[in-house]
Amino acid sequence: MSTRRARMIEDRHLRDSARALVEADIEHLKADFTHKTIAERAMDRVMDGASDLYDEAMDMAEDNKGALAALLAAVVVWFARNPIFELLGFTPEEQDEDDLAE
Repeated sequence: MSTRRARMIEDRHLRDSARALVEADIEHLKADFTHKTIAERAMDRVMDGASDLYDEAMDMAEDNKGALAALLAAVVVWFARNPIFELLGFTPEEQDEDDLAE
């Protein structure tokens, strides 16, 4: 047998095995799609994404505890700003109340 013929036979075997793999993948995908509805697949994807996002947020929070504490303190101070101003003797401007009445 010539080297060309041997190479052609070898290439044909490689092609056939590659084709078998592709056809097996297609059958696997078809089987997967028949077992789950579109809504179930979408929900799985959303849940995976939410889980990944939660894990990443927890990692970031562990790495930046000081920044997280400062942010939390700023939010608390923002929501408690009127009682804090009253405690310090500042009164809210009456102009704001007039604007709301109009």
